[in-house]
Amino acid sequence: MPPRPRRSRIESLLPGDPLPWIESSIEPAARFIFLTELKGMPDSDPCVRAVRKECLADPSIKSLADRLPEWENETPASGHHSPAYTPNLLGLLADLGLGPKDHPNIERSLDRMLVHQDESGRFQALGRFRAMPRAAWGALFCDSHIILDILVRFGRESDSRAAEGLSRMAADISETANGPGWLCRPDPIIKFRGPGRKDDFCPMVTLEALRCFARLPERQRPDGLLAAARTCLRAWRMRDKEKPYMFGHGRQFKIMKWPPFWYGAYRVLDALSRYPRLWQGREAREEDRSALAEMAACLIAYNFNAEGRVVPRSCCLGFEGFSFGQKKTASPLATAMACIPLARLFDLADEIASVDVAKLKSSKGGTGKPRLP
Repeated sequence: MPPRPRRSRIESLLPGDPLPWIESSIEPAARFIFLTELKGMPDSDPCVRAVRKECLADPSIKSLADRLPEWENETPASGHHSPAYTPNLLGLLADLGLGPKDHPNIERSLDRMLVHQDESGRFQALGRFRAMPRAAWGALFCDSHIILDILVRFGRESDSRAAEGLSRMAADISETANGPGWLCRPDPIIKFRGPGRKDDFCPMVTLEALRCFARLPERQRPDGLLAAARTCLRAWRMRDKEKPYMFGHGRQFKIMKWPPFWYGAYRVLDALSRYPRLWQGREAREEDRSALAEMAACLIAYNFNAEGRVVPRSCCLGFEGFSFGQKKTASPLATAMACIPLARLFDLADEIASVDVAKLKSSKGGTGKPRLP
Protein backbone atom coordinates (compact mmCIF):
# COMPACT_ATOMS: atom_id res chain seq x y z
CA MET A 1 0.00 0.00 0.00
CA PRO A 2 1.42 3.43 -0.93
CA PRO A 3 2.25 6.00 1.75
CA ARG A 4 -0.63 8.06 3.10
CA PRO A 5 -1.05 11.44 1.37
CA ARG A 6 -0.01 14.63 3.08
CA ARG A 7 -2.62 16.70 4.81
CA SER A 8 -5.56 17.30 2.49
CA ARG A 9 -8.52 19.61 2.44
CA ILE A 10 -10.69 16.59 3.32
CA GLU A 11 -9.02 16.58 6.74
CA SER A 12 -9.64 20.29 7.21
CA LEU A 13 -13.30 19.99 6.20
CA LEU A 14 -14.32 17.06 8.38
CA PRO A 15 -14.43 16.78 12.19
CA GLY A 16 -11.86 13.98 12.00
CA ASP A 17 -9.50 12.49 9.42
CA PRO A 18 -11.02 9.35 7.81
CA LEU A 19 -8.28 8.76 5.24
CA PRO A 20 -6.06 6.34 7.21
CA TRP A 21 -9.16 4.36 8.20
CA ILE A 22 -10.35 4.16 4.57
CA GLU A 23 -6.87 3.24 3.38
CA SER A 24 -6.66 0.32 5.81
CA SER A 25 -10.20 -0.92 5.23
CA ILE A 26 -10.86 -4.58 4.51
CA GLU A 27 -13.25 -3.46 1.76
CA PRO A 28 -11.26 -3.33 -1.49
CA ALA A 29 -13.77 -0.95 -3.11
CA ALA A 30 -13.18 1.62 -0.37
CA ARG A 31 -9.43 1.41 -1.00
CA PHE A 32 -10.02 1.61 -4.76
CA ILE A 33 -11.92 4.88 -4.31
CA PHE A 34 -9.23 6.13 -1.91
CA LEU A 35 -6.51 5.57 -4.52
CA THR A 36 -8.34 6.69 -7.67
CA GLU A 37 -10.67 9.45 -6.48
CA LEU A 38 -9.08 10.80 -3.30
CA LYS A 39 -5.44 10.41 -4.31
CA GLY A 40 -5.93 10.77 -8.06
CA MET A 41 -3.84 7.74 -9.02
CA PRO A 42 -4.32 6.41 -12.59
CA ASP A 43 -5.81 3.01 -13.34
CA SER A 44 -2.43 1.94 -14.72
CA ASP A 45 -0.73 2.34 -11.34
CA PRO A 46 0.36 -1.05 -9.90
CA CYS A 47 -1.35 -0.30 -6.57
CA VAL A 48 -4.63 0.48 -8.33
CA ARG A 49 -4.39 -2.65 -10.46
CA ALA A 50 -3.77 -4.76 -7.37
CA VAL A 51 -6.78 -3.34 -5.53
CA ARG A 52 -8.98 -3.79 -8.61
CA LYS A 53 -8.12 -7.48 -8.58
CA GLU A 54 -9.36 -7.61 -5.04
CA CYS A 55 -12.57 -5.86 -6.09
CA LEU A 56 -13.14 -8.43 -8.84
CA ALA A 57 -12.71 -11.24 -6.30
CA ASP A 58 -14.92 -9.65 -3.65
CA PRO A 59 -17.96 -11.93 -3.11
CA SER A 60 -20.39 -9.03 -2.52
CA ILE A 61 -19.34 -7.23 -5.70
CA LYS A 62 -19.48 -10.45 -7.71
CA SER A 63 -22.94 -11.19 -6.34
CA LEU A 64 -24.09 -7.71 -7.37
CA ALA A 65 -22.89 -8.29 -10.94
CA ASP A 66 -24.42 -11.77 -10.98
CA ARG A 67 -27.87 -10.36 -10.24
CA LEU A 68 -27.95 -7.83 -13.07
CA PRO A 69 -31.33 -8.44 -14.71
CA GLU A 70 -31.88 -9.11 -18.38
CA TRP A 71 -32.54 -5.68 -19.93
CA GLU A 72 -35.45 -6.92 -22.05
CA ASN A 73 -37.00 -8.76 -19.10
CA GLU A 74 -36.42 -6.23 -16.34
CA THR A 75 -39.50 -5.57 -14.19
CA PRO A 76 -40.83 -2.38 -15.79
CA ALA A 77 -42.35 -1.04 -12.58
CA SER A 78 -39.00 -0.89 -10.77
CA GLY A 79 -38.70 2.87 -11.28
CA HIS A 80 -35.72 5.10 -12.02
CA HIS A 81 -34.86 5.45 -8.33
CA SER A 82 -35.00 1.71 -7.74
CA PRO A 83 -31.92 -0.24 -6.58
CA ALA A 84 -33.03 -2.95 -9.02
CA TYR A 85 -32.91 -0.65 -12.06
CA THR A 86 -30.11 -1.93 -14.30
CA PRO A 87 -28.44 1.44 -15.05
CA ASN A 88 -28.30 2.16 -11.31
CA LEU A 89 -26.63 -1.18 -10.62
CA LEU A 90 -24.17 -0.69 -13.48
CA GLY A 91 -23.19 2.74 -12.17
CA LEU A 92 -22.65 1.28 -8.71
CA LEU A 93 -20.48 -1.52 -10.11
CA ALA A 94 -18.34 1.10 -11.85
CA ASP A 95 -18.04 2.97 -8.54
CA LEU A 96 -16.85 -0.28 -6.96
CA GLY A 97 -14.04 -0.74 -9.47
CA LEU A 98 -15.51 -2.92 -12.22
CA GLY A 99 -14.96 -2.25 -15.91
CA PRO A 100 -16.78 -3.44 -19.03
CA LYS A 101 -14.78 -6.65 -19.44
CA ASP A 102 -14.91 -7.69 -15.78
CA HIS A 103 -18.21 -9.59 -15.84
CA PRO A 104 -20.22 -11.06 -18.74
CA ASN A 105 -23.46 -9.55 -17.40
CA ILE A 106 -22.01 -6.06 -17.80
CA GLU A 107 -21.15 -6.61 -21.46
CA ARG A 108 -24.54 -8.22 -22.07
CA SER A 109 -26.39 -5.28 -20.51
CA LEU A 110 -24.43 -2.71 -22.52
CA ASP A 111 -25.02 -4.62 -25.76
CA ARG A 112 -28.77 -4.86 -25.17
CA MET A 113 -29.11 -1.21 -24.16
CA LEU A 114 -27.61 -0.16 -27.46
CA VAL A 115 -30.25 -2.14 -29.35
CA HIS A 116 -33.22 -0.19 -27.99
CA GLN A 117 -33.03 3.29 -29.51
CA ASP A 118 -35.84 5.30 -31.09
CA GLU A 119 -35.66 7.05 -34.45
CA SER A 120 -34.55 10.33 -32.87
CA GLY A 121 -31.53 8.71 -31.21
CA ARG A 122 -32.86 8.52 -27.66
CA PHE A 123 -32.40 5.26 -25.79
CA GLN A 124 -35.39 3.31 -24.53
CA ALA A 125 -36.36 1.30 -21.48
CA LEU A 126 -39.27 -1.03 -20.82
CA GLY A 127 -42.00 0.58 -18.73
CA ARG A 128 -45.62 0.41 -17.71
CA PHE A 129 -47.79 3.40 -18.55
CA ARG A 130 -51.34 4.51 -17.93
CA ALA A 131 -53.95 3.30 -20.43
CA MET A 132 -51.55 0.68 -21.82
CA PRO A 133 -52.35 -2.95 -20.98
CA ARG A 134 -48.80 -4.15 -21.57
CA ALA A 135 -45.33 -2.87 -20.89
CA ALA A 136 -43.85 -0.81 -23.71
CA TRP A 137 -40.48 0.55 -24.76
CA GLY A 138 -40.31 4.31 -24.25
CA ALA A 139 -37.57 6.92 -24.57
CA LEU A 140 -38.07 9.13 -21.53
CA PHE A 141 -35.15 11.41 -20.73
CA CYS A 142 -34.77 9.76 -17.31
CA ASP A 143 -34.02 6.51 -19.16
CA SER A 144 -32.05 7.81 -22.14
CA HIS A 145 -29.76 10.10 -20.15
CA ILE A 146 -28.68 7.56 -17.55
CA ILE A 147 -28.25 4.87 -20.23
CA LEU A 148 -25.95 7.23 -22.12
CA ASP A 149 -24.04 7.98 -18.94
CA ILE A 150 -23.50 4.25 -18.40
CA LEU A 151 -22.48 3.64 -22.01
CA VAL A 152 -19.90 6.43 -21.86
CA ARG A 153 -18.63 5.36 -18.46
CA PHE A 154 -18.02 1.83 -19.71
CA GLY A 155 -16.24 3.01 -22.85
CA ARG A 156 -18.98 2.68 -25.48
CA GLU A 157 -19.01 6.35 -26.55
CA SER A 158 -17.35 5.51 -29.88
CA ASP A 159 -20.23 3.25 -30.88
CA SER A 160 -22.21 5.07 -33.59
CA ARG A 161 -25.46 4.55 -31.68
CA ALA A 162 -24.06 6.09 -28.52
CA ALA A 163 -22.61 8.97 -30.55
CA GLU A 164 -26.06 9.59 -32.05
CA GLY A 165 -27.58 9.53 -28.58
CA LEU A 166 -25.07 12.07 -27.31
CA SER A 167 -25.84 14.38 -30.21
CA ARG A 168 -29.55 14.05 -29.51
CA MET A 169 -29.04 14.78 -25.80
CA ALA A 170 -27.02 17.88 -26.65
CA ALA A 171 -29.76 19.08 -29.00
CA ASP A 172 -32.43 18.51 -26.34
CA ILE A 173 -31.14 21.15 -23.94
CA SER A 174 -33.86 23.81 -23.66
CA GLU A 175 -34.69 27.13 -22.12
CA THR A 176 -37.02 26.18 -19.27
CA ALA A 177 -39.03 28.20 -16.76
CA ASN A 178 -36.08 27.84 -14.38
CA GLY A 179 -33.23 28.41 -16.81
CA PRO A 180 -31.34 26.30 -19.37
CA GLY A 181 -31.63 22.56 -18.78
CA TRP A 182 -33.57 19.49 -19.82
CA LEU A 183 -37.35 19.25 -19.62
CA CYS A 184 -39.46 16.26 -18.71
CA ARG A 185 -40.32 15.43 -22.33
CA PRO A 186 -43.18 13.07 -23.30
CA ASP A 187 -42.38 10.00 -25.31
CA PRO A 188 -43.82 10.50 -28.82
CA ILE A 189 -45.38 7.02 -28.94
CA ILE A 190 -46.57 6.24 -25.43
CA LYS A 191 -47.39 9.94 -24.74
CA PHE A 192 -46.32 9.65 -21.11
CA ARG A 193 -44.40 12.72 -19.91
CA GLY A 194 -43.71 12.12 -16.25
CA PRO A 195 -44.27 14.32 -13.19
CA GLY A 196 -43.92 18.06 -12.77
CA ARG A 197 -44.96 21.16 -14.69
CA LYS A 198 -44.29 20.85 -18.40
CA ASP A 199 -42.21 24.04 -18.61
CA ASP A 200 -39.97 23.25 -15.60
CA PHE A 201 -36.55 21.72 -15.90
CA CYS A 202 -36.17 18.20 -14.51
CA PRO A 203 -33.40 18.24 -11.89
CA MET A 204 -32.57 14.54 -12.25
CA VAL A 205 -32.28 14.29 -16.02
CA THR A 206 -30.30 17.54 -16.10
CA LEU A 207 -27.82 16.15 -13.59
CA GLU A 208 -27.57 12.90 -15.54
CA ALA A 209 -26.79 14.79 -18.75
CA LEU A 210 -24.20 16.97 -17.01
CA ARG A 211 -22.53 13.95 -15.44
CA CYS A 212 -22.46 12.13 -18.77
CA PHE A 213 -20.97 15.02 -20.76
CA ALA A 214 -18.37 15.62 -18.03
CA ARG A 215 -16.90 12.19 -18.81
CA LEU A 216 -16.05 13.32 -22.34
CA PRO A 217 -13.02 15.42 -23.31
CA GLU A 218 -13.93 19.10 -23.12
CA ARG A 219 -13.64 19.56 -26.88
CA GLN A 220 -16.44 17.01 -27.34
CA ARG A 221 -18.87 18.68 -24.95
CA PRO A 222 -21.71 20.85 -26.25
CA ASP A 223 -22.22 24.50 -25.38
CA GLY A 224 -24.56 25.45 -22.58
CA LEU A 225 -23.49 22.97 -19.93
CA LEU A 226 -22.30 25.61 -17.47
CA ALA A 227 -25.63 27.42 -17.79
CA ALA A 228 -27.50 24.16 -17.13
CA ALA A 229 -25.33 23.55 -14.07
CA ARG A 230 -26.28 27.01 -12.81
CA THR A 231 -29.95 26.10 -13.21
CA CYS A 232 -29.36 23.22 -10.78
CA LEU A 233 -27.74 25.61 -8.31
CA ARG A 234 -30.62 28.03 -8.72
CA ALA A 235 -32.99 25.25 -7.60
CA TRP A 236 -31.08 25.11 -4.32
CA ARG A 237 -31.05 28.88 -3.87
CA MET A 238 -34.80 29.12 -4.57
CA ARG A 239 -35.72 26.17 -2.34
CA ASP A 240 -37.80 28.32 0.03
CA LYS A 241 -39.96 29.66 -2.83
CA GLU A 242 -39.98 26.92 -5.47
CA LYS A 243 -40.08 23.14 -5.26
CA PRO A 244 -39.65 21.11 -8.43
CA TYR A 245 -42.25 18.34 -8.31
CA MET A 246 -40.80 15.31 -6.42
CA PHE A 247 -37.45 17.07 -5.98
CA GLY A 248 -37.41 18.87 -2.65
CA HIS A 249 -34.36 20.14 -0.78
CA GLY A 250 -35.20 19.31 2.81
CA ARG A 251 -33.94 16.66 5.19
CA GLN A 252 -34.18 13.74 2.76
CA PHE A 253 -32.19 15.73 0.20
CA LYS A 254 -29.36 16.15 2.72
CA ILE A 255 -29.23 12.63 4.19
CA MET A 256 -27.69 10.10 1.82
CA LYS A 257 -29.64 6.92 1.17
CA TRP A 258 -27.31 4.04 0.42
CA PRO A 259 -26.50 3.33 -2.32
CA PRO A 260 -27.07 6.96 -3.44
CA PHE A 261 -29.03 6.44 -6.65
CA TRP A 262 -31.50 9.34 -6.52
CA TYR A 263 -31.64 13.12 -6.28
CA GLY A 264 -29.97 14.57 -3.22
CA ALA A 265 -27.08 16.74 -2.08
CA TYR A 266 -24.57 14.03 -2.94
CA ARG A 267 -25.92 13.50 -6.48
CA VAL A 268 -26.00 17.24 -7.15
CA LEU A 269 -22.47 17.76 -5.89
CA ASP A 270 -21.16 14.67 -7.66
CA ALA A 271 -22.36 16.05 -11.00
CA LEU A 272 -21.59 19.75 -10.52
CA SER A 273 -18.17 19.23 -8.92
CA ARG A 274 -17.04 18.02 -12.35
CA TYR A 275 -17.38 21.61 -13.64
CA PRO A 276 -14.72 23.67 -11.82
CA ARG A 277 -15.54 26.77 -13.86
CA LEU A 278 -18.54 27.13 -11.54
CA TRP A 279 -16.20 28.21 -8.74
CA GLN A 280 -12.86 28.93 -10.43
CA GLY A 281 -11.68 31.52 -12.94
CA ARG A 282 -13.36 34.44 -14.65
CA GLU A 283 -16.70 32.72 -15.18
CA ALA A 284 -17.21 31.85 -11.51
CA ARG A 285 -20.04 33.60 -9.71
CA GLU A 286 -20.27 34.26 -6.01
CA GLU A 287 -23.83 32.95 -5.74
CA ASP A 288 -22.76 29.64 -7.30
CA ARG A 289 -19.78 29.32 -4.99
CA SER A 290 -22.09 29.95 -2.03
CA ALA A 291 -24.65 27.38 -3.19
CA LEU A 292 -21.98 24.71 -3.65
CA ALA A 293 -20.47 25.50 -0.25
CA GLU A 294 -23.87 25.32 1.46
CA MET A 295 -24.74 21.95 -0.06
CA ALA A 296 -21.29 20.57 0.79
CA ALA A 297 -21.69 21.79 4.37
CA CYS A 298 -25.08 20.03 4.56
CA LEU A 299 -23.56 16.84 3.15
CA ILE A 300 -21.00 16.91 5.94
CA ALA A 301 -23.35 17.92 8.76
CA TYR A 302 -26.04 15.36 7.97
CA ASN A 303 -23.83 12.37 7.09
CA PHE A 304 -20.46 12.48 8.87
CA ASN A 305 -19.92 11.79 12.57
CA ALA A 306 -17.44 13.37 14.98
CA GLU A 307 -14.66 11.12 13.66
CA GLY A 308 -15.20 12.20 10.08
CA ARG A 309 -16.85 8.89 9.16
CA VAL A 310 -20.21 8.15 7.55
CA VAL A 311 -22.68 6.04 9.51
CA PRO A 312 -25.49 5.02 7.09
CA ARG A 313 -28.90 6.01 8.41
CA SER A 314 -31.01 4.99 5.41
CA CYS A 315 -30.26 1.89 3.32
CA CYS A 316 -31.86 0.06 0.42
CA LEU A 317 -32.53 -3.63 0.95
CA GLY A 318 -30.29 -6.09 -0.84
CA PHE A 319 -26.90 -4.52 -0.11
CA GLU A 320 -26.21 -6.03 3.30
CA GLY A 321 -22.92 -7.48 2.06
CA PHE A 322 -21.46 -3.98 1.86
CA SER A 323 -20.64 -1.75 4.80
CA PHE A 324 -22.94 0.95 3.37
CA GLY A 325 -25.81 -1.55 3.67
CA GLN A 326 -25.51 -1.66 7.46
CA LYS A 327 -27.09 1.01 9.64
CA LYS A 328 -25.59 2.40 12.84
CA THR A 329 -22.03 1.32 11.99
CA ALA A 330 -19.43 3.54 10.35
CA SER A 331 -18.84 2.49 6.74
CA PRO A 332 -15.44 2.90 5.06
CA LEU A 333 -17.04 2.51 1.63
CA ALA A 334 -19.78 5.08 2.31
CA THR A 335 -17.21 7.47 3.75
CA ALA A 336 -14.95 7.12 0.72
CA MET A 337 -17.84 7.73 -1.68
CA ALA A 338 -19.15 10.74 0.26
CA CYS A 339 -15.68 12.28 0.23
CA ILE A 340 -15.42 12.27 -3.58
CA PRO A 341 -17.26 15.54 -4.32
CA LEU A 342 -15.71 17.17 -1.24
CA ALA A 343 -12.25 16.39 -2.58
CA ARG A 344 -13.12 17.99 -5.92
CA LEU A 345 -14.39 21.11 -4.15
CA PHE A 346 -11.22 21.60 -2.10
CA ASP A 347 -10.85 25.20 -3.33
CA LEU A 348 -14.07 26.01 -1.47
CA ALA A 349 -12.86 24.54 1.83
CA ASP A 350 -12.87 27.87 3.66
CA GLU A 351 -16.36 28.76 2.43
CA ILE A 352 -17.68 25.30 3.32
CA ALA A 353 -16.20 25.46 6.80
CA SER A 354 -17.77 28.88 7.38
CA VAL A 355 -21.34 27.75 6.60
CA ASP A 356 -23.64 27.55 9.64
CA VAL A 357 -26.02 24.81 8.54
CA ALA A 358 -28.46 25.59 11.35
CA LYS A 359 -29.01 29.08 9.94
CA LEU A 360 -29.73 28.09 6.34
CA LYS A 361 -33.22 28.89 5.07
CA SER A 362 -35.75 26.09 4.96
CA SER A 363 -36.97 24.27 1.89
CA LYS A 364 -40.48 25.18 0.73
CA GLY A 365 -42.98 23.48 2.99
CA GLY A 366 -40.40 22.85 5.70
CA THR A 367 -40.54 23.92 9.33
CA GLY A 368 -37.50 26.18 9.22
CA LYS A 369 -36.02 24.20 12.11
CA PRO A 370 -33.16 21.99 10.91
CA ARG A 371 -33.04 18.53 12.43
CA LEU A 372 -29.39 17.61 12.53
CA PRO A 373 -28.21 14.07 13.32
